[in-house]
Amino acid sequence: MADKSRDPEALEREIERSRRQLARTIDELADRVSPRNVAQRGAERLKEEADQVAKALGAMVRPSEDDDGEGPQIDRRLVVAGVGAAVIVTALVLRRRRRRKR
Repeated sequence: MADKSRDPEALEREIERSRRQLARTIDELADRVSPRNVAQRGAERLKEEADQVAKALGAMVRPSEDDDGEGPQIDRRLVVAGVGAAVIVTALVLRRRRRRKR
């Protein structure tokens, strides 16, 4: 009986199978690190976090205290905190962009 581990045809089939698997793996890795896909995943994550923040802020909205028919009012401290957070995030993004250009 011939030793199958030494059979040239079997070795060629195994090598070809390994090449196909390696090619699939490389394609998957290239897809994962593609700038477009990375940006898309980041945007999706940002949307999810923004939804969570919106829900949290919605929970903080309180009914109007003076029944003037204007509907719910947001606590002014939340508005100030939101504006402050937006300014800080904008400053950090601009700073990061400047560093990349250098």
